[in-house]
Amino acid sequence: QVQLVESGGGLVQAGGSLRLSCAASGRTFRSYAMGWFRQAPGKEREFVAVISKSGRSTIYADSVKGRFTISRDNAKNTVYLQLNSLKPEDTAVYYCARKKRDYYLDYDMISEYDYWGQGTQVTVSS
Repeated sequence: QVQLVESGGGLVQAGGSLRLSCAASGRTFRSYAMGWFRQAPGKEREFVAVISKSGRSTIYADSVKGRFTISRDNAKNTVYLQLNSLKPEDTAVYYCARKKRDYYLDYDMISEYDYWGQGTQVTVSS
């Protein structure tokens, strides 16, 4: 059983930054691509970013491209999401998830991910 635990969320002013972390249990972390999603109140969960097993390849949603950076440290079983230039519309619960197949395959589909964290709240004030 894999457990994913997010941390690092909080309240920040527009234009500010946060760094989210997602710590994974188990010995197979480096064998899977990892993704971040977010869900705002009253909206569907949406894709934010995905990173390959090695960390060399990444894909971002257009809405966060150039502002957010996904990275991973396989030695620490942790994936990160650096959030810069935050906007009020970035307010959401952010979730990390383990991807079942290679990072580039249907990366924005929730069904492509088999384990999810409990989420961490990010609130951006204007």
